Amino acid sequence: MPLEIVRVTVLSDNYSWLVHDSASGETMVVDPGEAQPVLDAAAACGWSIGAIWITHWHPDHTGGNAGVVTATGAKVIGPEAERAKIVGLDQGLAEGDTVRLGDHSATVMEVPSHTAGHIAFHFADDAAIFTGDTLFAMGCGRLFEGDATQMHANMTRFAALPEHTQVYCGHEYTQSNGRYALVAEPDNLAIRDRVARVDAARAANEPTVPTTIGEELATNPFLRAPDAATLARLRQGKDDFRG
Repeated sequence: MPLEIVRVTVLSDNYSWLVHDSASGETMVVDPGEAQPVLDAAAACGWSIGAIWITHWHPDHTGGNAGVVTATGAKVIGPEAERAKIVGLDQGLAEGDTVRLGDHSATVMEVPSHTAGHIAFHFADDAAIFTGDTLFAMGCGRLFEGDATQMHANMTRFAALPEHTQVYCGHEYTQSNGRYALVAEPDNLAIRDRVARVDAARAANEPTVPTTIGEELATNPFLRAPDAATLARLRQGKDDFRG
């Protein structure tokens, strides 16, 4: 049976993701930035959280860990490279490791740059990937602890995934990313069309993620960047952008 994935809005613009396997009854949460909204959403679904999967150490992705653990006894799983920064990490993961939810298996991808130990969880058989703060809808994460060469390598890996893969990222940044994408690629009609749809969705207070690899290949300047130098220029442009 397919995974059930529920979006949970936390903090100001973060998304945590509840993921449930109905066959086994197992549930985990990806990146609980705060505990109570996640616990409330799980209760509303009738699910019990057994694990927390972390993509990177930033507090807006880990701030709810302690509250979820206290309420549920959940096991905390995340990047081994960031163990010193993730309080209560029970299981550390590295490139190529496999982590399971019931019969569903995710492969760990090390995707450093936003943070040095950032990972993504790829459910290949379910055509789903949790990218944290690396790949966003029409954007990529800031280069806080790494460089453009690393981020371009990440984008290359993501671009090679099947186009129907659903991308579950960590923030509702699509509208601001789209405004910059229009500047970065002013002649890209697919970006224009997508920005119009995103603006309409946000005006109605609707979310714009998950997205798909195919949609990002058509409209994400960072995923489309041919080399690290281009990505570096784009990232600096986005950092300075005030549109």
